[in-house]
Amino acid sequence: MLYLTEQDVERLLTMKDALREVEAALREMGEGRAENRPRQRVRAGGGMLSVMAAGLDSRGYYGFKYYTIAKSSVRFWFHLFDARSGELVAVLQADRLGQRRTGAASGIATKYLARQDATNVGIVGTGWQAESQVEAMAGVRSLEEVRCFGRDPGRRKEFATKMTARLGVPVRDVESGELAVRGADIVITATDAREPVVRGEWLAEGTHVNAMGSNRSDAREIDDTTIARSTSILCDSLEQAKTEAGDLILPVSRGILRWEQIHELGELVAGRIKGRTRAEDVTLFKSLGIALEDVAVGSYVYEKARKEGLGREVGL
Repeated sequence: MLYLTEQDVERLLTMKDALREVEAALREMGEGRAENRPRQRVRAGGGMLSVMAAGLDSRGYYGFKYYTIAKSSVRFWFHLFDARSGELVAVLQADRLGQRRTGAASGIATKYLARQDATNVGIVGTGWQAESQVEAMAGVRSLEEVRCFGRDPGRRKEFATKMTARLGVPVRDVESGELAVRGADIVITATDAREPVVRGEWLAEGTHVNAMGSNRSDAREIDDTTIARSTSILCDSLEQAKTEAGDLILPVSRGILRWEQIHELGELVAGRIKGRTRAEDVTLFKSLGIALEDVAVGSYVYEKARKEGLGREVGL
């Protein structure tokens, strides 16, 4: 078994790699050639264990990610198996892995749903996940400006400085979510908010929205007006969305939205449905993060590590 650390994953997995691997896996999912299981949660002792599994037949692997949430820490791990032999071939520390695959999923949604001339981004949230979200946007569109808002002024200034240097694109911190969102071609929510941080009336015509921060049934980052204005609403897993996407569950419960109106991103990537049909359409991707994305990038990292001689062999 090969053991790979966060530092190994950092070295082996670029955003370009993640975008490519996630897109291919979503296409297979849309074609019915991959299997994904929604996140399961177990609570005990004031903490929580989350487990999610998937199989990617084309690569010959299945695997699962699990993470624990305690008062003082969150820990992420990914286990990869050879689907033919059943052998455990790798264990990866998976915080960076999850960050990059989550950014890549939003990037692929943006590639297929945002206007081709989209050049500026507004993001609410300036934490760890926000970094890969903006990085993925730069991977699929030629950006001219990013505006960011977070509740902590020092943190958002630090985010703007870091991402400007990383991307070579001006990232400007602003004093409200509204200032970040108004006039943006692409809007991202990357927060742990329980109530909406983006209002539909702030959105310009033709905006694409990636709502990725919340995966709880009782929390949401976007309001009912955003839902009502969206002509195309997609998620990464409809089955998973029905249990943990408060951004969709709550509008459905009030009759503002029907599940039949929502499609999976894999269907769009596979060409089974249409996305944006008019320049003025508002489109929405509700990201939850699915295990298939972990298997896609995790198997790529494992194979690349083998080629480059990275990682540590561990006997079982």
